[in-house]
Amino acid sequence: MPEENLNLWAPWRVGFILGPKAPGCFLCECPAADKDEENLILGRGETCFAILNRYPYTNGHVLIAPYRHTGDLTELSDAELTEIMIMTRGWVNASKRAMNPHGFNVGFNLGEAGGAGVADHVHLHIVPRWRGDTNFMSTLGDARVVNQSLAESCRLLRSHAP
Repeated sequence: MPEENLNLWAPWRVGFILGPKAPGCFLCECPAADKDEENLILGRGETCFAILNRYPYTNGHVLIAPYRHTGDLTELSDAELTEIMIMTRGWVNASKRAMNPHGFNVGFNLGEAGGAGVADHVHLHIVPRWRGDTNFMSTLGDARVVNQSLAESCRLLRSHAP
């Protein structure tokens, strides 16, 4: 097979990979900016908020994070931990209604060694999954096919907000 046929392209990732890394923490700055639509914030609670992942694994990849900046799960208050889980339940249900996934991956990546892309601000991932979505693209090409724009995913999930 010619080498040009082996290339798998995911050009949307280059902005994240090569782009300048702004100082500060986007999980602190986005909710403080009061630009929820522009920053893909789906919903707000008293201690936590839900935001659409700008570099998703799949359509509808949501992050739940406390407003307070900490990378240590054990430093979260009972109120923060409770609200994270209540918001998680609400956004899983919203995703079920909006996108009809077959399942979910839900969890934390804690610390750099634990796979956290933002190790200094705790956040929970809600990743909708569909049968067959672990296909050759992820296995062989280290690329994912995300077939819906962020704006459309955001609009769809907000229309089913908890």
